[in-house]
Amino acid sequence: MKACVWRAVSRFRSGRLQSRPGGIGKRSCECFEICVNFSRVKRVVLFLFIVVVSAHVASAATHHIKLANGKSFDLKLPDGFDISIAAQGLKRVRFMARSPDDRIFVTDMYNLTDNKRGVVYILEDFDPVTRQFKKLTKFLTDLRNPNSVAFYTDESGTNWFYLALTDRLLRYRYEAGSEAPSGDPEVLATFPDYGLGYKYGGWHLTRTVVVGGNGKIYVAVGSSCNACVEKEEVRASILEMDPDGKNQRYFARGLRNAVGLKWVNDRLWATNMGSDHLGDNRPADTFYSIEEQTNYGWPYCFQAGARVFADPKFNLANRKLDCRKVPAAHTPFPAHSSPLGVEYFDSTSDPALANSFLVALHGSTKRNLRRGYSVVKIEESKGGTIEDFISGFYDGTKVNGRPADVFSFGQNAFLLTDDYSGVVYYVYRKS
Repeated sequence: MKACVWRAVSRFRSGRLQSRPGGIGKRSCECFEICVNFSRVKRVVLFLFIVVVSAHVASAATHHIKLANGKSFDLKLPDGFDISIAAQGLKRVRFMARSPDDRIFVTDMYNLTDNKRGVVYILEDFDPVTRQFKKLTKFLTDLRNPNSVAFYTDESGTNWFYLALTDRLLRYRYEAGSEAPSGDPEVLATFPDYGLGYKYGGWHLTRTVVVGGNGKIYVAVGSSCNACVEKEEVRASILEMDPDGKNQRYFARGLRNAVGLKWVNDRLWATNMGSDHLGDNRPADTFYSIEEQTNYGWPYCFQAGARVFADPKFNLANRKLDCRKVPAAHTPFPAHSSPLGVEYFDSTSDPALANSFLVALHGSTKRNLRRGYSVVKIEESKGGTIEDFISGFYDGTKVNGRPADVFSFGQNAFLLTDDYSGVVYYVYRKS
């Protein structure tokens, strides 16, 4: 007599959750039959616990992209969505923000070097027929690695424009409709700015600024190194301050490079990149719902899968920091996925996006790992569940783009920046 048990075996190809051909999904399963001859088994009670591994597999459609520079490639999106080029010809285009007068501001860091050739652009006059911005204006130029901007309106009704540079956080008075700041900026905070030649590491030139729903300003400052014990307290942290820069304090620590910040439902969320010294598969990159006054472990602890471990190089036997007390991430990504910008879509959004985050995975510089180079969906209530939403920025042989930021733009649509090709995409639900 035979009893046949089906087992679902999850396959992770090249570090990415794969789907069956033609679909975007989280897992593909192989089944095999285990045959047990019961004729030789006597007086034994077998309890078979069959775990069914289920996966939502959304069908995908291929969209051909052709840029003005002659580059062409295919991207895959869920059925019912389309993608177009809203702006192109930029350089290292990064993070976006909406002004009080409903214009889109986007940063451009020019290239990967530590430079002062950065620009903040205004994107306006979006044409719903061509799905392109008709007007592109330089708001600020000659900036040192501008990664992020934000807007805030104070109790008196004054509008403020915040700009995060490598060495400082600035704010300008903002006038509706203006094409340049009308006055000099205030310096709200300064940061270490040794650049890429810094003898202790020289990593992470970007700073990210976001305004919380509580009226506070939050700034993320990355580490100076891949893995080290920092010499400056501000490194690998998120700062909190008043809108005028006063009452600065550390909101969270131990975040090696929390580039993506988003305030959602009275909470600060952050993407974070793990270090590179533990191999191809550890540590996980991470996505957190940030708890105030919490240490997230770096460099003493790291996450792999759902667990947090002590780093053997810096924290043997948990002597420096008890990693058992370090919170696990809401969602761990495969190592070296490089999560950057994040956007949240609430319950009023399209069902394919509602109550979920979209995260831009910039992609590993170690291309043979084939990780990242995509936009993924994470349901707010289901930590750890990742689903491809846009893929194809790396086709296995060449890089077609590197997603940087996701920004909601109208009903059931969003903008996506690509800092490799200098493109802003418009992604929308087809009518």
